Parts: sequence; C-alpha cells; structure tokens
Amino acid sequence: MRFRMIAADLDYTLLDENAKISERNKEAIRRAVSRGVKFVIATGRMFQTSVRYMQELGFECDWPLINYHGAMIKRARSEKVILHRPLDNRMAIDLIGEASRMDLHVSMFVGNNLYVREENEHTRYYRSLTNIELQPVGDLCKFLENKGINPTKLSIISWDGQIEEIEVHLQKRYGTRLSILQSRPYFLEITDKKATKGQALQWLAEREAVKAEEVLAFGDGYNDIDMLSFAGLGVAVANAKPEVLEAAALVTGPHNEDGVAEIIEKYVLNHQYGL
Repeated sequence: MRFRMIAADLDYTLLDENAKISERNKEAIRRAVSRGVKFVIATGRMFQTSVRYMQELGFECDWPLINYHGAMIKRARSEKVILHRPLDNRMAIDLIGEASRMDLHVSMFVGNNLYVREENEHTRYYRSLTNIELQPVGDLCKFLENKGINPTKLSIISWDGQIEEIEVHLQKRYGTRLSILQSRPYFLEITDKKATKGQALQWLAEREAVKAEEVLAFGDGYNDIDMLSFAGLGVAVANAKPEVLEAAALVTGPHNEDGVAEIIEKYVLNHQYGL
C-alpha cells in the first residue's frame, strides 16, 4: 500500500522533550514529502503556536494545519481558514456558566484570540507554556452575549486533582453535544461535537481525494484516538496513554526517540507495509 498523507500530533508525539522536531524526524518527513506525500500537523494548539513547525520543515506549499483538536483547518502560508467548526454561542455561554458555578478557570479561544475573565495563576501558567497574549475581558458569559460570537474552543485548567471528576460531570451534562477531552494532565479541552481530529482529517483527506487507507497518522493523547481509528494505519508512540496504545494499529518508539521517523522510514520510504 502507498501512503499519500501523513498526519502527526505535535506535543509528546512529533516533538521531543524540548518541544523540538528532531533532525531524524525532519529528514524522514521531508523525504516523504519529496515523493509526493502530503504532511499535516494535527494538534490541539492554536495556529500561532504550531505553524512555526511547518515553517521549520521548509515546505514551499501552502499546506493546511489542523488546529484546536479539529475545530479549525487553516493554511500555513496564506493563513486562509478552510474549515471552522466553532461552538454554538448559547452552548458556550451555558458551559462557561456551569464552570463558573464550579469555580473553574476557563480560557476562551476565538480564532487567533484568547480571552479570559482575569489574570490569575492559571493564566500565568498558560502563558509560561505558550507565550501567547491573553485578553482579560471580565465576565465571559456577558462578553459572549454582547458580541454574539461563536468560540472555537474552551479550555479548563484545574490542578487540584479533580480534573477527572470535572470531566465526568461535564460529559454527563454536555457529552452528547460537545467533545470534552483531557489534553495535558491539568487541561480539559472543549470543542463542538463535530470538531475532532479524526473528523477534520477525514474532511481534509476527502477534499484532497485521499482514501482513508492511504492515510498514516501518529498520536499519543485521548484527542488522537478517532484520528488513529480513521487512518489506514494509526500509530501510537510508546509514551502514549494506555487507551491510545490500545486503539492504535501499531506502536512505535517514544516521542523522544524518533518514533515518527521510524515508521515513515519503514512504511513510506521503504514500502514495507502489508508485505
């Protein structure tokens, strides 16, 4: 089988412990692209914090990135949005209100902007991870009501050991209408039910006339499971969550040992898949 598209998560999958793409991973991806394979970053991150990795790979094409867990697909060079599946305004207001009653910190992403109620220890922690500017706007529910906008993603940060309980509570209340998943250990990410990596990758593959069986995907987190399930070959890095390891068709080396390159070299560059 010939793979025509590769999709890779960033953190703890393609990136090493220093949030860098290793030279071996770069070389494997570049060689695959030189043979006509399309390479896609699929991440929960914002566009601003992920596009630099496409730039670092040095591709000339205006290829899309999947951001916000699948809520947005945007082109790397022109920055043209080709797919956006935001949260419904009223649904977002309802969830933020529920989070406020639970005394939880909520970050609200709208396109390129990040809004918060106020600066606090949670915003300082997030800024230390991403170096992204935040805009304090007071009551987020009133802000949404006044603006009438549909946020791309909501994020809850909780480091008091209650994140699983919070997820269960919100799943019971909103799980049929929203995608609610843990990303980092203290983060709960909330997008529209149709805004997941797997659905975004399927949309992009169909747009590019690439069959599911021609897609190779890599991941480590809960938000990667439906992407790995969609792909013809879904690969988990060895450091992935147990549920991801179970869902994957194949397990490769860990993120800090060139696990992505290992598979690309074997199954794309040397065509060993299915032999």
